Amino acid sequence: MSSIPKNKEELHQAIRTTFDKLLTDYSEIPEEYSRQIGVEGNIKNTEISVCDTLSYLIGWGKLVLKWYDLTSRGLKVDFPETGYQWNELGRLAHHFHRQYRDWSYKNLLSEFQLTTEQILQLIESLSNDELYARSWYKNYTLGRMIQFNTSSPMKNIRTKVRKFKKLKCKE
Repeated sequence: MSSIPKNKEELHQAIRTTFDKLLTDYSEIPEEYSRQIGVEGNIKNTEISVCDTLSYLIGWGKLVLKWYDLTSRGLKVDFPETGYQWNELGRLAHHFHRQYRDWSYKNLLSEFQLTTEQILQLIESLSNDELYARSWYKNYTLGRMIQFNTSSPMKNIRTKVRKFKKLKCKE
């Protein structure tokens, strides 16, 4: 399988595999380290917490689900989100961090699992043609938009979380 999924099965597998590995990494980080700043942020020269990484992944996952829900009902979508432009993704990341800042590590992990399962269920409910045979947003297929906002950021964040875990959570 290439690093960029080209069909429904590859997309499902990319998300599932990356999610499972990342969840294992998260489960090895003690809760007392979960709010400690030290994970490389999405904005250059910033650091965030492990909980912030979960907030980011949950936020994007929920946006993917929202985009699909709105378009499937024939409603307009403000991409990437109402009040944000594509060149303001750092601001959007901060929005996700604020949105989930009072959630416990355990609840964030549960929400991450739930959101990922909902995305996988969405993929399973669609045909390969619906995911990859037609443009869905500008020149991008729905499958590509899902991958851009789920498995790709999961891979990126996993590298950062593993680095944090190695440096901060020594046994």
